[in-house]
Amino acid sequence: MQDANHHSTSSQSGASQPGHSPRGDAGGLKIAVINGDGIGPEVTAQAIKVLDAVGERFGHKFHYSHGLMGADAIDKTGNPLPDATLELCGQSDAILFGAIGHPKYDNDPTAKVRPEQGLLKLRKSLQLFANIRPVNTYPSLHHLSPLKQDRLEDVDFVIYRELTGGIYFGKKELSADGSEASDLCAYNRSEIERIAHLAFQAAQQRRKKLTLVDKANVLETSRLWRKVVQDVAPSYADVAVDFLFVDNAAMQIIVNPKQFDVMLTENMFGDIISDEASVISGSLGMLPSASVGTHTAMFEPIHGSYPQAAGKDIANPVGSILSAAMLLDYFNLYEEATSVRNAVKWALDSKFVTKDIDPINYYFTSTVGDLISDYVAGRVPNDINQLNVELRKSTLI
Repeated sequence: MQDANHHSTSSQSGASQPGHSPRGDAGGLKIAVINGDGIGPEVTAQAIKVLDAVGERFGHKFHYSHGLMGADAIDKTGNPLPDATLELCGQSDAILFGAIGHPKYDNDPTAKVRPEQGLLKLRKSLQLFANIRPVNTYPSLHHLSPLKQDRLEDVDFVIYRELTGGIYFGKKELSADGSEASDLCAYNRSEIERIAHLAFQAAQQRRKKLTLVDKANVLETSRLWRKVVQDVAPSYADVAVDFLFVDNAAMQIIVNPKQFDVMLTENMFGDIISDEASVISGSLGMLPSASVGTHTAMFEPIHGSYPQAAGKDIANPVGSILSAAMLLDYFNLYEEATSVRNAVKWALDSKFVTKDIDPINYYFTSTVGDLISDYVAGRVPNDINQLNVELRKSTLI
């Protein structure tokens, strides 16, 4: 784990785009690191290793500062999101986040202070209104997917989930006798428009297809979503738009996932279908995500805190490492991001994988991080003798 004021040789070297312009000086990007709970510290440490390797190879700099959030923060401060962490995130160019949650809160529905409150507050405070989750597959992992191989080929889509509105943030009521409860789902036009524009712009850079997932046959909020997307669509005439009810979309993700390019949806639907889609790759530990807004962005693997594995060095760090690649994309460091993704593919093809992927012949979290970092930095020889790869240490000679 890095020190709170750790500086490494990893910046964006002047590459930026509107909304993605770092406020840090020419010395590099300021990255707020929130390890969180469970396996969060372990997988995040590997993402930082990889970013440092990017810095070594490409001559960039990242500056890391650490903050508390989640169960860890509650234990230490009584607050799931201390003010100091929120301030740190607001002053940073981007946030690298691990995971959140702990069984002592998950198993206690009466708990008034919960780890997830910190994450929801952070999203709302920083207006991280769009969650972006890419879904793709790796041939070397096809055997782990619950889907047949012919349905896995050429799967490459991305889910744009609205993140700061909807039922999760609506008014919640419980009757005095505890026998009746309600949750309000509310959206307004501007909330829908801003993420719709991002999703359409993404589709323009991909295969030019956007699918809105809603429940417009039943829900008034969904009917507003559909109306707003129809109003926005003419501004992106090159993008084909279709509409699916969420139940049908859930089925289609299993029946024919390769049909999708960009999927756009509201908060709760996006939460559910993105987790459903995550199993296509073969392991929940594989998939990254980005949460972007008007001010900054946060990058995190989609998996949970997996407390049963905490401290055992067995968690899959690839989701966190690929989240770091998305961070690089955010600052227009596309070559650097590609080098990370190529390194991940090399590790998977070479069977340098964690226990979730191969429960017999597996490598530790830290070893996989070392191997991917070495590949990014160009320290891996062309001819690898896998028998000489020691657990916990990459000795490729």
